Amino acid sequence: MSQLKLSKGSWSTQSVFIMAAVGSAVGLGNLWKFPYITGEYGGGAFVLVYLFCILLIGIPVLFSEFILGRNGKANPVQAMANVARENNGSKAWAALGFNGVLAGLLILSFYSVIAGWALFYFVESVQGKFVGADAKAVGNLFEGLLGSQVELIFWHSLFALTTIVIVAKGLKSGIEKAINFLMPGLFFILLILLGYATTTGYFAQSFEFLFKPDFSKLTWNAVLVAMGHAFFTLSLGMGSMMVYASYVSKQHSIVKAGLWIAFADTIIALLAGLVIFSIVFANGLEPGAGPGLLFQTLPVAFGEMAGGWLFGSLFFALVVMAALSSAISLIEPAVSWFEQNWAMSRIKAAWLLGAIVWVIGLGTVLSFNAWADLHFLPEKSFFDSIDFITANIMLPLGGLMMTIFIAWVMKKQVVEAELELQTELLNVFYFIIKWIAPIAVIIVFASNLVSKENLWPMIAVSIGVYLVYLVNKVRAGGVAER
Repeated sequence: MSQLKLSKGSWSTQSVFIMAAVGSAVGLGNLWKFPYITGEYGGGAFVLVYLFCILLIGIPVLFSEFILGRNGKANPVQAMANVARENNGSKAWAALGFNGVLAGLLILSFYSVIAGWALFYFVESVQGKFVGADAKAVGNLFEGLLGSQVELIFWHSLFALTTIVIVAKGLKSGIEKAINFLMPGLFFILLILLGYATTTGYFAQSFEFLFKPDFSKLTWNAVLVAMGHAFFTLSLGMGSMMVYASYVSKQHSIVKAGLWIAFADTIIALLAGLVIFSIVFANGLEPGAGPGLLFQTLPVAFGEMAGGWLFGSLFFALVVMAALSSAISLIEPAVSWFEQNWAMSRIKAAWLLGAIVWVIGLGTVLSFNAWADLHFLPEKSFFDSIDFITANIMLPLGGLMMTIFIAWVMKKQVVEAELELQTELLNVFYFIIKWIAPIAVIIVFASNLVSKENLWPMIAVSIGVYLVYLVNKVRAGGVAER
């Protein structure tokens, strides 16, 4: 594969890059998953472990993806081919980029359907449908949505169409303009909702729930979930951060950008938690309501509280904006690949890939009705199967291989030039990327694939394989040459 450079521009400013990357990271995971898993696993102690994992796993892997993207100067597939050749690595490393591109498209296929739910709820809220609605009414509304193929396809199509139109317009005319609208709007709405949360009378209880650790409620399973979410919340392993970094000028610091991105992503998740739990506690609802918290529990709260019409509408607008900023980043790596390597115009690539994603998304639509009893993986619907393969296999595998490439294949002077860190900090980065992050990802990877009874043998075997690889690397002189 011949080396190709990005032919079209770069981010206007570093702040736009940071906003775009934050937009990629901030999505349904922050506004939907983080609050309910925090509620399920006891609050403060889980948050503390999560923050620790962001520091030790998320940020170093994010730096790694940035290094590969900016040094490769292209889409994930081509970028990996470029850096592999420049560092005397195998051509097979290009498969790592393809893994990320494919994972992003598969995730977007069901992400678009779920985001369509948020669009539906936004419209319903604006129309006042949740005012005075009880749990039964909201439950019937949600079940009716899932049971209607026509409605699900309509909202899935509307969200997918919006994503395609934005990406088709290009980096500056499409993605940058959208991000410059979406991210300030997202922050503004979140701050309005936070201000409201302080008036509920339960803000202090929400704050205590999130930040006062009770380690008696912290289980090993909670630690595993925190590790996994710290990895996935930053959009790692799916090529989004790699392709966004390929548009970054050499004059900008990827370390500063990475720290700002991790900080903003974490703050938004925590602020969303404060808002959601203040509303939940104020209405006597259950914080550990699980995945139904966003679509079944909160609408009841909005329906019962003063000003619920306004704040419910703002909340679901927030969810839609966050989902859209993430969706853009999920399809961009594949569009960039088609544009650069397959001589296809951006417009054609965006519409072709968007159509493919839309068709795959129909499988998720049918998973909630006609295909509800049809299993693709054992005991898993089409939606559950795609979610399992991407979240539990493709993304951890991508993250693991990125850390291995940076730690053991890429020339140290290249990493030094990209990070521009002092020697002590660079040594800390290398220690984490060689030992802490890979082993942590292996543990998460194994815990998602095997039963509890077989977990520790699986982890031991996986770590053993990793250590054997390193021993062979040292014996072959691969490390010394760097």
